[in-house]
Formats: sequence, structure tokens, C-alpha cells
Amino acid sequence: MKPSKTLQYIIQIICWGIVFFFPLFFLPKEAELVSKRYLGYVFVPISFMVIFYLNYFFLINRLLFRKHLICFLLSNVALFVLLTFLLDYWHTFYFMEIMGEKQHSGGPPKAMILLRDGAMMALTAALSVAVKVTNNWYNTENERKELEKARTEAELKNLKSQLNPHFLFNTLNNIYSLIAIDADRAQYAVHDLSRLLRHVLYEDKQQLVSLDGEITFMRSYIELMSLRLPEQVDVKVDLPETETRMLIAPLLFITLIENAFKHGVSPTKHSFIHIALSVNPAEGVECRIENSNYPKQDNDRSGSGIGLVNLRKRLELLYPGKYELHTGAEDGDTYVAYLKIVC
Repeated sequence: MKPSKTLQYIIQIICWGIVFFFPLFFLPKEAELVSKRYLGYVFVPISFMVIFYLNYFFLINRLLFRKHLICFLLSNVALFVLLTFLLDYWHTFYFMEIMGEKQHSGGPPKAMILLRDGAMMALTAALSVAVKVTNNWYNTENERKELEKARTEAELKNLKSQLNPHFLFNTLNNIYSLIAIDADRAQYAVHDLSRLLRHVLYEDKQQLVSLDGEITFMRSYIELMSLRLPEQVDVKVDLPETETRMLIAPLLFITLIENAFKHGVSPTKHSFIHIALSVNPAEGVECRIENSNYPKQDNDRSGSGIGLVNLRKRLELLYPGKYELHTGAEDGDTYVAYLKIVC
């Protein structure tokens, strides 16, 4: 996480405070002498600040980030040379002319002093580059994450817009079939459908919804789909009766239930649909659906597979690495769909 600008400024103030006041520990104890000598040294950290912020606000952006490396290096070298000689001139003038002190013959050679000051300025420039590059990396990474988040939200929104018509299409097909069998039950089914659509329209707008609400929705949908089933279809439902108080993304399990009713029922042969959902706060939510396998013919596969494709995409976006989804036929006559989500 990138530090806030306020925190960055506080850190810089603390660091520069240390640089400015560190020489005080090595000066004589007399107050008047300390103030006079400190004035001679204070231009050293000032020169470091000039190097740091001239690079930070100007040279790095205008030259280094625009890949003018040679110009960037030459500009800094010229700056180092200028400030190094200005510091040397100031020290010579201040200590000899103002303070009246003579240079000690036993001190380090002037060339070594100039080289030391130049090296410190180069390190200051390098530090400025490191700070600027780090900030730039943080900004780029945050922008990438924001773009990724926006892309993910847009893709989820697109998948949801496909899911709702798909759900409505399958349900209306079932009600249409029921009209020819029992008109009164079809009217009840339409009323039940309006209640289900209310759930889809309002709950689906949220990123997470109550698992209890989803279970209630699943029960209502199963009851609606069961209205038109012939007598030879065995439907068993095992859904939790107690409150779970867990949150989950909406309309994940309904796709598997839709497929069970769509592909697991034969109008003439014995059929079965077994739906079981279990909840464990420590392990997550498991849904297992078994149904007799009566796949649609090639001429009756309109929309087939859209629901499962969208479900896999939604799971990958919402629960990456935290879900298991397996679908397929077992022993030829039984189709099994298994979904586990770690919430």
C-alpha cells in the first residue's frame, strides 16, 4: 500500500531534520561558537536539498522518465561540480575571512574534500531517483489495480445481464408448457414467478446477499418447476432449515438447478432430481445435484450451455481459488453437478 502524501511529507521533514541537526552533536558546547560554526556548515544540507528536489520535481520527470539518460547524467554532473565548488568557496571565505581561522596544514587535501562532497551529492541524487521511481511504481500499480477492478466489475455486470434473461427464458418455457396441462396451476406459477423475479431484480444488484435469502429463492424456484412435472419424476430436496447468517454472491446455485430440471426429466421414463445443499461456516457451502441424464437433442439445444459458461466465469471473478465446480455424467444414466464455495 502506498503511503499517503501527508505521511511522505512527514517522513521527509524528519529525515531532513536529522540531516540539518546532526552536525550539532560534533560542535563545541559554547552557544555563541556553536551558532557561528553551524552557519558555516548549514549550506551543506541545503545543497543536498537542492540536489534532491531539483531531481525530484524537474530532472527525473523531464529527462530520466523521457529516456534522455545522457542529458540527465550530464545535468547532474554539472550541478554537482557547481555546488561542490560553491561550497568550497563558502567554507574558505567564511572560516578564513569571517571567522578569522587559518586552514590547518594537517587536514585532508582539498581534492579529497571536493571528492567527498561530490560523492555525497551523487548519493543524494540517487536517493531522489529511488524515491521518485518507487512513487511512480506505486502510482502505476494502483492505476493497474483500478483498471483491473473496473474491468472485473464490467465483466460481472455483463454476465449478470446475460444471466437474468437466461433465467427468465427457462422459467417462461416451463410455465408455457404448464398452461396446456393445467391453466389454474399456470396462473399460480405466474404469481410465483413474479415473486422470484423480484428477488432477481433487487438482490442481484448487490455484490453479496444473505445465503438464507438464496435458499428461500431456491425453494420457491424448485416448487415452481415441480408444478409441471409428471408423476414418475422423483424430486428430493435437502436444504438447510436453520439460519446460516452467511453472505454469498447471488444466483450461483440456480444455474445448476435449472440444468437439472432442463436435462433430467423425461416425459415418459422414470426420472429423478436430487438436490442437497450443506453449510459449514468453517468449510463453506457445498451443493450437490444428481439427476437422471436425458440430454437435449441437437435440434433442441437453444441456449444450452450458456448458464454453465457464465457460472464458471462469475466464480472465477468472484471466488478465484476458493471454489470447486464439477459437472458431468456418471455411469451414463446419472448427471452430477457439484459446487463448493469457501466464503
